[in-house]
Amino acid sequence: MDFSVYLAEFVGTLILVLLGDGVVAGVLLRYSKAEDAGWIVITFGWGLAVALAVYSVGWVSGAHINPAVTVGLASIGSFDWAMVPGYILAQMLGAFTGAVLVWLAYYDHWGATEDAGLKLGAFCTAPGIRNTVPNFITEVIGTAMLVFGVVAIGANATAIGSSGGVDLAAVFSTGIAPLLVGFLVLAIGLSLGGPTGYAINPARDLGPRIAHAVLPIAGKGGSDWGYSWIPVVAPIVGGVIGAVAYNILGF
Repeated sequence: MDFSVYLAEFVGTLILVLLGDGVVAGVLLRYSKAEDAGWIVITFGWGLAVALAVYSVGWVSGAHINPAVTVGLASIGSFDWAMVPGYILAQMLGAFTGAVLVWLAYYDHWGATEDAGLKLGAFCTAPGIRNTVPNFITEVIGTAMLVFGVVAIGANATAIGSSGGVDLAAVFSTGIAPLLVGFLVLAIGLSLGGPTGYAINPARDLGPRIAHAVLPIAGKGGSDWGYSWIPVVAPIVGGVIGAVAYNILGF
């Protein structure tokens, strides 16, 4: 078995969270040079984080860097179900490690920040208005758009195989496709990110949430486990919907 693809998913998701959670920490934490820079900075930071992660490892593993993408592609026959558990484990471990690196990079700023909610927000998502069904639906819609867009970008890159599947490793080996995925995530953040913080990725949320729970951060408060299932389950549902929807349309 070629373990390079799993290593690539680990590294890609690490880069994603290091740069993504890193920009959030920079905006939220006290005495950061980027403090209070705002939502536009956060959404652009996440978009660039995705693009750079995909450029880094896309040619090796397809740069799913997201269990919702992995499951969504498997649901339409574009990815081997046997590889799904290994991909998801690598993504979770990469997200956790990326969050630990953000904690180290902003080491002195955690203690300087009094608001426990801001500290948690630098790791994982939380809704602006806590309401289970709307929060769940928002994450489903955002992730469906993400996976629909990823498959569409793959199709436009003319990497459609004879089976109808999308070869993301071929798509993301050259060209501007990774940058387009970054713009896709930027668009989702700007348009749909307001209600829940647009996790749209179970690994991106759960891995850092676990890191928040175990790291020694003074005054960090709880890790909001009551909400934590929504950014895990809803993106999986949305990922399948987005992939199947594109497949049904048959463009």
